[in-house]
Order: sequence, then C-alpha cells, then structure tokens
Amino acid sequence: MSKKKKIIVMSSLVLLLALTAVLNVVLARTKTAKGDSAIATSNYFTTYRSERTTTRSEELVQLDSVIALYDANDEKYKEAVNLKIKIVEIMEKELVLETMIKSKGFSDAVVSIGVDSDNVNVFINSNELDINTALSIYHCLKDEAGIIPENIIIMPVYSQI
Repeated sequence: MSKKKKIIVMSSLVLLLALTAVLNVVLARTKTAKGDSAIATSNYFTTYRSERTTTRSEELVQLDSVIALYDANDEKYKEAVNLKIKIVEIMEKELVLETMIKSKGFSDAVVSIGVDSDNVNVFINSNELDINTALSIYHCLKDEAGIIPENIIIMPVYSQI
C-alpha cells in the first residue's frame, strides 16, 4: 500500500471518528431537549454500557488504522495489536464479571476495568452496600479474574428498573 493511500485511509478514519463524535453530541442534545434534562438513574446502567461501547469502538477503530499503516515488523504495529488484544480481553472479562455479579441477585451491574491500571470499578443496582454483599463481590472478582481486593471499588447506584 502506497503512502498516499495510507494517508487517505487514515484521514478517512479520522473523519469518521469526528463524525461519530458530532452525531453523539447532537443526539445527546436532542434527547435532553425532549425533556430528559438529566440521565435518570433508571437508565444509568444502560447509558454507562452504551458510552463504554462507543468509546471502546472508537479506540479499536483508531488501533485498526494504526495497524493498517505499519508493517507487521514495525514496533508501532506490534504495540497497536497488543493494545487491541488487551482491550478485547478486558471487554470479555467485564461481560463475564457483570453476569456473575447479576447472578448474585442484583438486577443490574456494571464492571469497569482499567486499561492502564489494575483498578476495577463495580457499580451495582442496590440501595446500600453491606459487608456480606461486598465480600461476595470481592470473592467473585478474586476467584474469577484474579483481582486483589485492594484494587476493587464497589459503588451502589440505586436504580428502579
């Protein structure tokens, strides 16, 4: 692939990314103009997952463009491929952990694993968090994902679904 074609592909991907961001802002403003002045807690979990998916999709598109620009032997190519693999692994782990936490009796839960840190944030649909519930989640994360309790933050977010 010639350099000119690579530049055109990269520019196109950047434009698509910008278009996605603009549409996201426009749609968000349209939604708030219709009376949704704030994100209700009843859709907190859905909104969080949607925003997380959008952000990750944009990151993966950017990584794909880097991968397309460089040879397989180039260091930047290898870094982009490794980061893409890491993001996909994190996405899979978050999904498994969310399902496991929901199986403990919560109506909804969101798990957010950092790409650059070992921290794991867990948002559960609950009025309050008692010690037994926290321990149950800690053990679940420790046993399934090997996460140490010092890196786990659990936050209750009450949502009427």
